[in-house]
Amino acid sequence: MRPTDGRVQKSRLRIGDVLGVGSTGLRTRKMRTALSALGVTIGIAAMVGVLGLSESSRADLSNKIEALGTNLLTVSPGGGFGGGDGVLPEDAVAKIRRIGPVDEVADVVELDVSVLRNDYVNENRTGGLTVVAADLGLLGTLNGEVDEGVWLNSASASYTNVVLGSESANRLGIESVDAGMQVFIGGEWFTVVGILDPFPLAADLDRSVLIGMDVATALFDSELNPSIVYLRTPSESLDAVRGVLAATVDPAEPDEVSVSRPSDVLEAEEAADSAFTSLFLGLGAVALLVGGIGIANVMVIAVIERRNEIGLRRALGATRAHIRRQFLTEALLLSTLGGLAGVGLGATVTAVYASTQEWEVVIPPEAAVGGFVAAVAIGAIAGLYPAMRAARLAPTEALRAA
Repeated sequence: MRPTDGRVQKSRLRIGDVLGVGSTGLRTRKMRTALSALGVTIGIAAMVGVLGLSESSRADLSNKIEALGTNLLTVSPGGGFGGGDGVLPEDAVAKIRRIGPVDEVADVVELDVSVLRNDYVNENRTGGLTVVAADLGLLGTLNGEVDEGVWLNSASASYTNVVLGSESANRLGIESVDAGMQVFIGGEWFTVVGILDPFPLAADLDRSVLIGMDVATALFDSELNPSIVYLRTPSESLDAVRGVLAATVDPAEPDEVSVSRPSDVLEAEEAADSAFTSLFLGLGAVALLVGGIGIANVMVIAVIERRNEIGLRRALGATRAHIRRQFLTEALLLSTLGGLAGVGLGATVTAVYASTQEWEVVIPPEAAVGGFVAAVAIGAIAGLYPAMRAARLAPTEALRAA
């Protein structure tokens, strides 16, 4: 309504009107809108995807560490399993058991024999597999699981039975134990009674085939000096036990005994994952910046192309503030579309990749919300200068240019 006192009513632009005029340019230039939003989409998707995959990977590592325990220690001669020329004393396990806080102890002995798929295979083509004699308590000490068949027991360990590590089974081409499969070990046939799941904290055992101590002594005349000893101790006693292990195992030469904690590898992997996360976040931020520059460029071009529209609207009563809001809203809508698409794309990539790796899918809320807010912020910054430039155009100058 007109004011009754004869004054001209001030031009007003409601929120709905702002959104309407702000979206007009996007609707009429759909291809340009899509390409402009793509830069923001890629940047936000990269940031959300990196954070999501990082958190999913970290959750998987944390679950592994929690399931396997950080209280596992290993004792080995020199450089570890299969490394170094030294040997542990034959009574190393008995000595370790005398340490009060130690709960579980198991050892393996590496044997100087080869494992072949059959007796026709060249004995030098071992496929990098190792034959070890294993303590019956090994599976429990390592929190391991049998994938197929059974683990060795006091009866089966005395005969020619063998359990394959997960990688050993793959290299030997054995997927099941139901058919009474056999392998050729040191000139003797052994029946496969089990296939193990992977050992995250003892990867060397994945590439090994495991037989009983008794049959190793009987058939191969092997000395039972442990190649590596695994032990569990309460977490609160871990440092104390670790400090006395070397001297307990070999009082004469403790420097020849290596003591380590396998979970340190997973924790180091988690730390490395955090470092790579920061790197990829930086790359995502660069992509987002490029997307913002793209929006600014498109908006500047839009102002130049639409001078006649600006001049006509100013002539019909639109104020500079109205023009500024129109173009700023257009930039915000453009970045909002890119932000929403980027969050959706990043979450989808995270879910798909994490599922293929059998990880828990974790998409941090701060990544989704922060990514969207960053997109809107970059749109506001990118659209500010073009909006102010459009608002400064005089009606006569804009119409004359048209």
